[in-house]
Amino acid sequence: MTAPRVTPPRPPPPHERRVFLLALAAGLPGVAATLVLLNVGDYPARTVWTVGGFAVGAWIVGTAILRERIIRPLQTLSNMLAALREGDFSLRARMSHSDDALGLALMEINMLGETLRSQRLGALEATSLLRAVMSEIDVAIFAFDDSRQLRLSNRAGERLLAQRFERIAGRSAESLGLAELLQSDSPRVHDRTFPERSGRWEVRRTAFRQEGRPHTLLVITDVTKSLREEELQAWQRLVRVLSHEINNSLAPIKSLAGSLQEVAVRAGGAADSDDDLRRGLDIIAARADSLSRFMSSYARLARLPAPNKRAFDLGALVRRIAALDARLPVTVDPGPSMEVRADADQLEQVLINLVRNAIDACLSERGAVHVTWQGDEGWAEVLVTDEGPGIGGTTNLFIPFFTTKPDGSGIGLVLSRQIAEGHGGTLIIENRSDARGAVARLRVPR
Repeated sequence: MTAPRVTPPRPPPPHERRVFLLALAAGLPGVAATLVLLNVGDYPARTVWTVGGFAVGAWIVGTAILRERIIRPLQTLSNMLAALREGDFSLRARMSHSDDALGLALMEINMLGETLRSQRLGALEATSLLRAVMSEIDVAIFAFDDSRQLRLSNRAGERLLAQRFERIAGRSAESLGLAELLQSDSPRVHDRTFPERSGRWEVRRTAFRQEGRPHTLLVITDVTKSLREEELQAWQRLVRVLSHEINNSLAPIKSLAGSLQEVAVRAGGAADSDDDLRRGLDIIAARADSLSRFMSSYARLARLPAPNKRAFDLGALVRRIAALDARLPVTVDPGPSMEVRADADQLEQVLINLVRNAIDACLSERGAVHVTWQGDEGWAEVLVTDEGPGIGGTTNLFIPFFTTKPDGSGIGLVLSRQIAEGHGGTLIIENRSDARGAVARLRVPR
């Protein structure tokens, strides 16, 4: 037994047809009454047909005109709304009267279009300003969707990852090495190494929604220089206090030692006791001088002058530094011809420290030291490579007073990095990845 066929409901007639049929229905009684009166009256057949035909024709034409007068404004309103939906705010409706219902509706549509146009222009200007700020700001910004895929990055983010956004768009946070930062507390400072550089980074996260989907905004700020400046200022204040207090104590000690020596010479006495007294006083004076020189070297950290920049040949400076230390031959691997505008005296001090440290590392290992330079239009980089035992730990390299050498002062590398950062550059010392030993990279703007 087959199931009865269900007839789908017939769709209602279009609005235009309903208006036309309603208009016909509205005029039907009048036309019918006219035809009845013509048939009842004593009129010739020709007159009846003529008047009846005219009445029917006028009825149909009036109905068509009424339909057009109703449908045409609705089509105009539909076209206006469609244009607004598509973002076209240039269309305007013409009004014959602004005080009737249709005129008011068209006027409101025109005012809505003008309002949306102003809002759209303001949004475009704000978006353009936001993009310009994001492009120029020196803070890496990344936006990830709810599936942890990258959807937005600014130029600083591209530089941090050393890749264009077109190549990393849509990649997961895990593949970009940012998954840990997306899960960590916010704000928080991390010690991280990125393809562009390593350092200390402050990471902040915030949530936002786009098209109804949750997103995460990741902001990564390089705080290495700021923290180093604060650290350096703290050390400078400490050095000033220590230098002041120790020098105030050393001056009378040295003066008294000299006075006691003169008294011992004038007083005479047993030879053994005089020798012991002179020897003790000599030791006091010598240690006072040594401690004074020691504190003077530390005070250089607090009195480093601003760089006096002038143009010089970088290759000539490197060759001259490489020939200063006669303990071990230093191999100079020639780089490109390059002129740098910087403080040659300060950079010379940096290179002397780096070459001396490399030679110290290689003396016991009988390794070699190589120096070269490279760069481009914006930057110059000097590399000092050694074949020593490498660096056991890089955490304390740039801490003042810390040294592993018996006769070291602990300020050489700190002063060198301060000079590099005073030029707007960097100093990085790390273990070599291709062989045993370490490499120092001095990078300064040209």
